[in-house]
Amino acid sequence: MDLRQMQYFLCLAETGNVTRAARQLNIVQPALSMQIAKLEAEFGKKLFDRSAHGVSTTEAGDALVRLITPIVRDVEHAMQEMAQLDGRVSGRVVVGLITSVAQSTLANSSATIAARYPEVELSACEGYTETMMDWVTTGQLDLAIINVPRQKRGLASHHILDEEMVFAARKDSPLRVPAHLSFADLAGRDLVMPSKRHGLRAILDAQAAEAGIELKPRIEIDTLSAICEVVATTDLVTVLPTIALHQALAGGRVQAHHFDAPRLTRSIAVVHHPRRAISPAAHAVVEVIRQDLVDAATSASTFVHPASAGASRARRPGGNRRKINLNDHSNNT
Repeated sequence: MDLRQMQYFLCLAETGNVTRAARQLNIVQPALSMQIAKLEAEFGKKLFDRSAHGVSTTEAGDALVRLITPIVRDVEHAMQEMAQLDGRVSGRVVVGLITSVAQSTLANSSATIAARYPEVELSACEGYTETMMDWVTTGQLDLAIINVPRQKRGLASHHILDEEMVFAARKDSPLRVPAHLSFADLAGRDLVMPSKRHGLRAILDAQAAEAGIELKPRIEIDTLSAICEVVATTDLVTVLPTIALHQALAGGRVQAHHFDAPRLTRSIAVVHHPRRAISPAAHAVVEVIRQDLVDAATSASTFVHPASAGASRARRPGGNRRKINLNDHSNNT
């Protein structure tokens, strides 16, 4: 098995369609089919199930995807490093992002990356923190931007941002917010919140336990933009990071309030496998996303007001103002 066969196999596994894979690889379909047949003969195992709708990996195919993905990524990164010697930033970067990041800044970050680094090919997906960490561990992602997890997983972690989470209700809500809003004041409220699969819910449940209350939301939705819409159009309330509420706050549809000290925050970090090379292209992508996140959180915080006129002024979000060095593995998650 050579590198070309690995690349052919992974492309077909990703697309699930011989025609599309051959087009992406810029080869004819028979050539692709021949290389896959050679791999199956070499391993003595069926790697794909064929149907009228395309192909899907078998159990053996799934195992091969897991085993060779890191190898292909490392070779691609080596080629990118060599290209960097000529001052070029190029190559493919596969990044995962938690939903609150993807929905708030990914569109802007992607446009910046496309304009600033025309030779960088970006592949981005969104999901839960635990899923993103699994995919980084198995090599399906080069890196991921996640909520900092409670348990260590052996991944290199680099802090990006500490972001405040705030109480939110519709703009014209008759709800009276206490002068000194505490998390315990959420008890008995009609809440719309992410489900227990979501990283933000884990943060909220932990805070509720500390406050001696139990959160019993009337509605659970993992799409944060949908939560914002529910809050803007009903009497339900929520607690979300400022960037998730940014658009609704800026549009004047939602009001948000700080919790009384100590403020409730979540930490965002970028993680990658400590034993896999991080390309210059990946460094460039992370820096663009990091800066957009810090800017978005800073902007969103200006729309949040204290529960009372005498409360202290909002603290600006704390983030890395300097570039992240992904080669420093001193901080592990």
